[in-house]
Amino acid sequence: HRSQTLGYKNGFAFSRLPTVGIGGERLYVNQLSQAELDELSNQRPTLTYGPAKRAPPSGFIPAHVAFDKKILKFDAYFQEDVPLPAEEQYRIRQVCIYYYLEDDSMSVIEPVVQNSGLPQGKLIRRHRVPKNDQGEHYHWKDLNRGMNITMYGRTYRIVDCDPFTQVFLESQGLELNPPEKMVFDPYTELRRMPVRKYITPSDFDQLKQFLTYDKQVLRFYATWDDTNSIFGENRPYVIHFYLADDTVEVREVYKKNDGRDPFPILIKRQRFPKTFADKKKTFPSCVLEISDQEVLEWFTAKDFAVGKTITLLGRTFFIYDCDEFTRNFYRDEFGVTDFQPVEIKKKSFEEVPRVIPPYNGFGVLEDSLQNCFSLFPKPPRKDIIKMLENDHKVLRYQVALESPNPEDRKRRFILSYFLSNDMISIYEPPVRNSGIIGGKYLGKTRVAKPGSTTENLTYYEPSDLTIGSTIEVFGHRFVITDADEYVLNYMESNAESFPAATLQSLRDHFRPRDIPTLRTSKQELDELIVQVQEELNLHKNLNKKDIQEAFLQCDKDGSGILDKAKFLALCDSLGVPTNTILLNKVSRKGCCVY
Repeated sequence: HRSQTLGYKNGFAFSRLPTVGIGGERLYVNQLSQAELDELSNQRPTLTYGPAKRAPPSGFIPAHVAFDKKILKFDAYFQEDVPLPAEEQYRIRQVCIYYYLEDDSMSVIEPVVQNSGLPQGKLIRRHRVPKNDQGEHYHWKDLNRGMNITMYGRTYRIVDCDPFTQVFLESQGLELNPPEKMVFDPYTELRRMPVRKYITPSDFDQLKQFLTYDKQVLRFYATWDDTNSIFGENRPYVIHFYLADDTVEVREVYKKNDGRDPFPILIKRQRFPKTFADKKKTFPSCVLEISDQEVLEWFTAKDFAVGKTITLLGRTFFIYDCDEFTRNFYRDEFGVTDFQPVEIKKKSFEEVPRVIPPYNGFGVLEDSLQNCFSLFPKPPRKDIIKMLENDHKVLRYQVALESPNPEDRKRRFILSYFLSNDMISIYEPPVRNSGIIGGKYLGKTRVAKPGSTTENLTYYEPSDLTIGSTIEVFGHRFVITDADEYVLNYMESNAESFPAATLQSLRDHFRPRDIPTLRTSKQELDELIVQVQEELNLHKNLNKKDIQEAFLQCDKDGSGILDKAKFLALCDSLGVPTNTILLNKVSRKGCCVY
């Protein structure tokens, strides 16, 4: 076991001499013996003067500890030649030379000057600077005030040092030279702005004016008549006169849809000269700011009045009115009482009539008409209540094409009238082996009546669709031959909205009749049988024998008459196509052909 010799006291590490050796044996080296301890305990202080005891030698302290963070600072400058510019032949650059005592290193730093355009900062990094070619380095003994020092080909003039450097050098027995004044760069001093000198006249105080009239503004209503120039007009403006500093501002007055960009200020707030001083004609006043030296008199509140013309920056404004605060100010300050506003006569412009171009046939007329009313057209408004009430309500009619061609006369179409938006669509049921492709004939659109114009446009309505009437759809004429039973039910439930003739035509078309067997002539019956047979002959795939047997089975009483509902159900089960026109004729005749 060895005794501990390292420890901490008050947070600091320290070492102590061991008191015991290996094995716990007491050590008497560098310690007092027992006899010396007894002598010290029995010794009494005496007043006799003996030889003074020497203090123990202090411990060795290295230089990096003794001179840590101790730096010598010297103020210096050097001169730099400037060959090209004519404004300066040389340049003075001020620097600070730092000498670090802990390792005898040096550094040179140039303080940064704003807008100098030179790379400034650290000119020589910290290191031991060589003194000559013999390998010697600069020491603090080689530095003094009022001397030149050359480092890397550049000569620095040391002019002064800080107080710590002065005390340190004097403590080391070095005699310092008197300090010198720092030399400044002449070109930098030339560019330095002169100090402003404020001279306040004795009879006027701007601060008093500002404190008295702050936030008090005179408002005048004026016009600028520019009608003499091309595209000119008489435009209104508002002139503000700020009493705090005698500045004037001109603001524009905008109206809705006037076609002008919203720039609120015509002339920004500034002082306006009234009378200029005599100056040479070559004086470039257009590119320089106007100062008090060029102006004899500025515009003041006395120069503004109702009914007066004033010129600001080449524009002539006519003041025709002012606000209530301005009237009170002129009445109290200048005794003015006449504030009668001047009436401005405006030129009346003839309103150009709007001419709507003729309809070109593309799109819906109401939608195309919006392009004539607005630059950004909006879709026409829809009757939402009507659309909600009549949603999915459709009136269907059977129409025949009126055409000189025999092939087109046999074509049958289904016309659908949509009550929600008054649109019409036409569909052609496909017929096999007819040579005509069926399908959609006309998409949903509103159909105008013949003879209607863009100024007086009328569309087809349900009241115009009667049995036997003719409608013209984009140059094609259709004859209404039949209608759906829903059409009659809808019109009867809304009889007050339709003419009596339209409703009566549908009632006559759908009126149930007794079987007029006795009143039917044999010739009419034969013609009807021939028409039915011709219709059946168009369909070669039908087996007439099977059809006849089916009808005979349904006619149990052997009367030769079937109910219309049974007749249609039997045709559907046998796949027999039913022509609506022939079916109506058969039902009216009260007979059944089989």
